Amino acid sequence: MDELLKNHMFAAHAIAGAGSVTFSTLLTYPLDSLKTLVQVGSGSGRQQLGAAQILDRVRILSGTSGLYNGFGWSTLARISGMGARFGVYEILTAFYKDGREDNYVHVSEAFTAGMVAGAVESVISSPFEMVKVRKQVTSASLIPSSSFVAENRAVVPSIARLLHGYTPDQKALNHSVELLSTLTSKHPNMTGALLEYPWMMTGSGRPPPVFHVRRPSDVISLEGWGALWRGLRSGVVRDSIFGGVFFSIWQFLHQAMLDWKAVGMDPAPRSDDEIGPLSPLAVSLAAGFSGSIAAASSHYFDTAKSRSQCIVLPKLPNSVNSQVGYFWDDWNLCYISMERRLLKWKRPGSRLERYTGIHPSDRGLLSRGIWLRTARSGVASFLLVGGYFLAVHQLLR
Repeated sequence: MDELLKNHMFAAHAIAGAGSVTFSTLLTYPLDSLKTLVQVGSGSGRQQLGAAQILDRVRILSGTSGLYNGFGWSTLARISGMGARFGVYEILTAFYKDGREDNYVHVSEAFTAGMVAGAVESVISSPFEMVKVRKQVTSASLIPSSSFVAENRAVVPSIARLLHGYTPDQKALNHSVELLSTLTSKHPNMTGALLEYPWMMTGSGRPPPVFHVRRPSDVISLEGWGALWRGLRSGVVRDSIFGGVFFSIWQFLHQAMLDWKAVGMDPAPRSDDEIGPLSPLAVSLAAGFSGSIAAASSHYFDTAKSRSQCIVLPKLPNSVNSQVGYFWDDWNLCYISMERRLLKWKRPGSRLERYTGIHPSDRGLLSRGIWLRTARSGVASFLLVGGYFLAVHQLLR
């Protein structure tokens, strides 16, 4: 490992890869923000907002810089994810090419290796994507000023343990207390008793808004560590399809360009190595086209994952009257699972939706933002590959 780290070529390729990923993310991140807001801002019972309307809203609430909310987390997700994707792909294709004279990789082999690489990428980058998506949603959210909150609300200790700095909506809390005031046996301190329950932390029984649970510490405290991988099933399917389609089309185009270049060569080349390298521009254009097709093919699952990451689910309390804190109760989850099997309760949605994490109510919304994601992925793939070739050339010349 020490010899590998001291290797100048390894360091040059690592720097070129990280730099090209950062550069492509920087130039295409506004498209990604608009795509995410179009996906999560849609609903069956609400008005569908277009990209232009969402852009105006972000400018009014957060300014132009709001389009770059979560850029750092997105960069971390893409650097780690791209490293895993291309690293796993190269390892798998090395096994395929072992023993072959021309180092040729079939399109079907590229598709299989790309699917495995995409699955690994999804697991690694999912926590960063969770924070990134919630940061993006915050840029289009109207957040009450801190001075207003300080004057009209008081922090409750039991709530502060779950979500630091959050205070319940006093108007909603008073309304909930009024609804319970008709009971014959009243609690001497109804308001204080309600606030001891995590699901009443907002005062109305609804979970806190996404923009209040956007930091990693807030997500872990309120929802638990598992929330960082929420939407993992749809994410794995998305990245597996993307990786398989991307690498198979890229390999097909790469071989087609080699065959075209070999036409008229005398003598005829016996292997791809004798043809010579392709133009970096041609390879970058092929990568951009492959990225666009891959993004369109996997967009439904991208929408499902983005929408699931914007759902706040407070973790189950071990004891609602505990003064120590709230923790996951695995026995409650096991009991609910046993009750579901006993009552033969069927989960909503088709088998494909249940396996891939798509909510049935999102069926008509899965195509939202597809053109934004297609454009962003195509441009980002072109810049990624082109920037990588340019950086390697400059570092190793």
